[in-house]
Amino acid sequence: MTEEYGNIIKLSDEELVSLAQQGDADAMLCLLRRYQKNVLMKARGYFLVGAEQDDLVQEGMIGLVKAIRDYLPDRNASFAVFSDLCIKRQMITAIKTASRLKHTPLNNYISLDKPYHFEGEEGERTLIDVLKSESIGPEDEALDRQSVKNLEAYYQKSLSKLEKDVLRLFLQGKSYQEIASELNRQTKAVDNALQRIRKKTREYLLSQFEG
Repeated sequence: MTEEYGNIIKLSDEELVSLAQQGDADAMLCLLRRYQKNVLMKARGYFLVGAEQDDLVQEGMIGLVKAIRDYLPDRNASFAVFSDLCIKRQMITAIKTASRLKHTPLNNYISLDKPYHFEGEEGERTLIDVLKSESIGPEDEALDRQSVKNLEAYYQKSLSKLEKDVLRLFLQGKSYQEIASELNRQTKAVDNALQRIRKKTREYLLSQFEG
């Protein structure tokens, strides 16, 4: 990761957030990579009926982007704490929304990291406890879902297939050489794709923060 970012990797989370909020795409991508493992770990803790695990990971990454956008150092705790809440909140909102749309009882959405039983047997449903402690109103859910749609639409429209593949592998923590090998491309092509992604990301960030 150091070879891609140089000295920026040495900055604190809060310093990177400040740069990202000013439209620095390198800082944004650096934060996404830094926190990606946290998102993956949280996604493994939940099971969303009728959806792929990648869907929850995507929701978590959207929560992370929103945390970067909304973080205020003077008002919030550390970025690590704030982003943790935003990631969890986004995943839970997705589960609640899916439950409502599918008319499925919430107790079908259960934690995977503790034992549970169906057919009347007792078990721990930690997600229910979490949901009871969260205060997510319908207006928040509507805003979250609209943010998801906006982000998906932007990348769907703006990124080529190569750029989407490169970004996906890049956010998985793969090096330029590993990405090039997996996509059967030259390292220079990967670098060029990332430069284009950074430019498009910068344009998106500026439109969001200025709006």
